[in-house]
Amino acid sequence: MIDQNGEQLGVIATQEALRRAQEAGLDLVEVAPDAAPPVCRIMDYSKYKYDQEKKQREAKKKQHVIHIKELKIKPNIEEHDYQVKLLHLRRFLERGDKTKITVMFRGREVQHMERGRAVLDKIMKGVADIGEIEEPPTTMFGRTIVMTFRPKVK
Repeated sequence: MIDQNGEQLGVIATQEALRRAQEAGLDLVEVAPDAAPPVCRIMDYSKYKYDQEKKQREAKKKQHVIHIKELKIKPNIEEHDYQVKLLHLRRFLERGDKTKITVMFRGREVQHMERGRAVLDKIMKGVADIGEIEEPPTTMFGRTIVMTFRPKVK
């Protein structure tokens, strides 16, 4: 058993440990149940739980969550639409999000894969200063080509 000051009191009967905790006005908490004999500690359990939650909140504030955004385009995209998609992509990368570009082919567009790859090449050149390719557009999934960008490490 360990008392509220952190001093080891040795092996004590359960009833005696409970009595000492009640005298101190605190709780008897089993710290290591797998040990032989089990280790118990006298402490204010509600304060302990509060401190643990506070530490978790602080740790959560410090972590950065990376979101994966997705932009879908077609191979026959017009110039203005391309510029809008490029602007969105740049904004996502500047914010620190990974971005997945999906080129979707419909009908006979699948026969002209080079148009989709040309659009992806154009996008690569458009964000080369702030983004780097994480997954290149090498494979085709059904009627789509997928490519993933991540923000450049500063």
